[in-house]
Amino acid sequence: MNVKTSKSKRIASLDLLKGAIMIIMALDHVRDYFHFDAFFFDPTDPEKTNIGLYLTRWITHYCAPTFSLLAGVSAYLIGIRKSKKELSSFLLKRGIWLIFIELTVVNFSWFFDIHFQTFGLFVIWSLGISMIFLAAIIHLKLKHILIFSLLMIFGHNALDSIQIGNQIFWSIIHEFNFIDLQSGRKLLVGYPIIPWIGVMSLGYYFGSFYDKNFSAEKRKKIFFIIGLSSIIMFLIVRFLNGYGNLNNWKSYELAIQTIFSFFNPAKYPPSISYLLMTLGPIFLILSRTENLKGKIINIISVFGKVPFFYYILHIYLIHLLALITAWITGFGWESLIIKGWVTQSPLLKGFGFNLWIVHFIWIAIVIALYPFCKKFSIFKQNNKDKAWLSYL
Repeated sequence: MNVKTSKSKRIASLDLLKGAIMIIMALDHVRDYFHFDAFFFDPTDPEKTNIGLYLTRWITHYCAPTFSLLAGVSAYLIGIRKSKKELSSFLLKRGIWLIFIELTVVNFSWFFDIHFQTFGLFVIWSLGISMIFLAAIIHLKLKHILIFSLLMIFGHNALDSIQIGNQIFWSIIHEFNFIDLQSGRKLLVGYPIIPWIGVMSLGYYFGSFYDKNFSAEKRKKIFFIIGLSSIIMFLIVRFLNGYGNLNNWKSYELAIQTIFSFFNPAKYPPSISYLLMTLGPIFLILSRTENLKGKIINIISVFGKVPFFYYILHIYLIHLLALITAWITGFGWESLIIKGWVTQSPLLKGFGFNLWIVHFIWIAIVIALYPFCKKFSIFKQNNKDKAWLSYL
């Protein structure tokens, strides 16, 4: 059985994985705005965290790599119905559109600051800039795209010890940074572009495995081997504590703290060990979910059919609820007008709830967003002739 890629048929396993990741992503953002401890320490700090808090943050490490990889897969599938020139034009325009949305709509959702004193370059930025580069990369042969992708992923850590004069340029290229601009504004570069371009182009290469002439059994077998091999490589690279580890793990008196340290490789920028740890299970999941069916699967997949729509809505809803909660609990709504990153705000120390309540808020938000996502998904399905919907 082969996967169909016609206009009337979506690939269910991709929607399922995207939907699951969207749900998980909301957990991390609810924690950022509502968890009491979020304003005091890093939830993955082995010396301060606990199992529940650590896992709440750790599981969300899988979000960005999944977004990027599957965006590349989707680009290939869209290209089946277009010429290379048409696909290149689409990717260029959508990439520019995503960067514009990141700097306006998304940035406002994070900070609620009408003066835009902080600009954040986060995951939507990384998807947009990667699409712009992918618009050119797709003109290479598939085998050359694979080589390019692997060079970006496995080679970017060679830049870790290099520093150049232009701080903004180097941060955008390779280094996580919070930069004070001359205008008095701040630039938070959360997603340096080199490795993310590699991940998206890798997704484009593997998108060819969903071509109707590619055997489903062969695809699942290859994905399983890649997934398992990536996990083994992660364990080796991480254990060696050398190249591919921007922050090394270390031993603690308590075994659980050592485990916390080992399984928390650098995400900003994504180290080789981080990408192996996350991409490996992603390929394993893709190899085992093509034929899953059921009501729960369908519900989760709804979010995966409208990920951009969900992404925008969930941040606004989380931030608005946090603002109302701060006002009700005496911290003042002004404390949620953020000038930097929310967890670094001194006004919010003491605000928030325990982890159980954070999980309850997370589930409530996901449930609240479901009917809106369902309606928009149906609208998109019934209006495929509207080209503007392909940008949402």
